[in-house]
Amino acid sequence: MFKRTTLIVVMVGVILLSCATFLHAAEADLQKQIDDIKGVIPKFAIPMREVGDRFQNMYFAAKEGNWGLAAYMSKYMNGAMKPASLTKPVEYGAWKSFYEDTFGPVNKAIQAQDWKAFEKEYTSVITSCNSCHAGMGYGFIKVIKMKTPANIGIDYSRKSKVTDVPK
Repeated sequence: MFKRTTLIVVMVGVILLSCATFLHAAEADLQKQIDDIKGVIPKFAIPMREVGDRFQNMYFAAKEGNWGLAAYMSKYMNGAMKPASLTKPVEYGAWKSFYEDTFGPVNKAIQAQDWKAFEKEYTSVITSCNSCHAGMGYGFIKVIKMKTPANIGIDYSRKSKVTDVPK
């Protein structure tokens, strides 16, 4: 009886050890897959390029009274940065703070459909963008107010309201 119990305990131990080894290997493989996926998600520069284009387009939309388009550009400008929450969490935290605090007055002007306030706050944000770029070591990236929109395939003069943007 003692030998049989010992044999069963040893067999169960071997099975558990084998399972643990298999699970550890599976966990390591899963972690590698996660790391590989994170490795191909855009870091900061690619989403920031979209941010820049939408930021410029927003100006021309607001200038023409296309407030729905201005709101849409702002919404998706912010959404473009979401991949950075995984790939560059520290930088994403800075972005999130920027969008909520520094860029907040621009969004308020869009919501109010107030061109004068929008232009003032938008111009102020350009200065903030350039300060942030310099502070993060990217002083060679200088945002300017463009003379034409980044995307010329949009009718910026179409009148709309902020409430026209689907939720």
